[in-house]
Amino acid sequence: MTAGQPHDRRGFLKRVSAGALLFAVPGAFAGDLMRTPRQTEGPFYPDKLPLDTDNDLILVNDSLTPAVGEITHLSGRILDGRGDPIRNALVEIWQVDNNGVYLHSRDEHAKRDANFQGFGRFMTGSTGEYYFRTIKPVAYSGRTRHIHFAIKMKGREKWTTQCYVKGEPLNAKDGVLRDITDPKARELVIVDFAPIKDSRIGELAAKFDIVLGFTPVI
Repeated sequence: MTAGQPHDRRGFLKRVSAGALLFAVPGAFAGDLMRTPRQTEGPFYPDKLPLDTDNDLILVNDSLTPAVGEITHLSGRILDGRGDPIRNALVEIWQVDNNGVYLHSRDEHAKRDANFQGFGRFMTGSTGEYYFRTIKPVAYSGRTRHIHFAIKMKGREKWTTQCYVKGEPLNAKDGVLRDITDPKARELVIVDFAPIKDSRIGELAAKFDIVLGFTPVI
């Protein structure tokens, strides 16, 4: 399906940055949380970043033509081991377009959707939240549906993982996902892409909280 009629781009980004999403307060968890498993960055982190690297992957710059795919509102929080939010963490995502092609010069097996940004960034605020508008990832040869994540913070090593679509049959055969041998840890990266009620264009919502596994120094 197509992404539907785009709204005003600047207005959209302003609304999501103003805190339209609600999250739990700091310190809401008892004890340490299980860390979200690290996973490989993979070979197709963009080798040339696009001029547009914002959190709306559906529209490139001020284009009026949206990307093809199922629009997904992807959100979550970046947390430390105690469940406290981490602010000023740079969250990056990258994924294939609806044709299964990455934003990378070596991925030439199909024609890339030029209207799909393929890569985006979001800086977390005081509640540790991030938000992207993207498409539901598609499977391609050798891989199930997934989205790559990188978390970058000053003074710390880049941290990478991937999130997967709950209920996807190919999950059971995906070698990268199966490398997470602990079933409980594996469940942490499998996310429900749920239909949004009353959405006229079949939009989805997915929430993926990421626990980095360290606690702040007091």
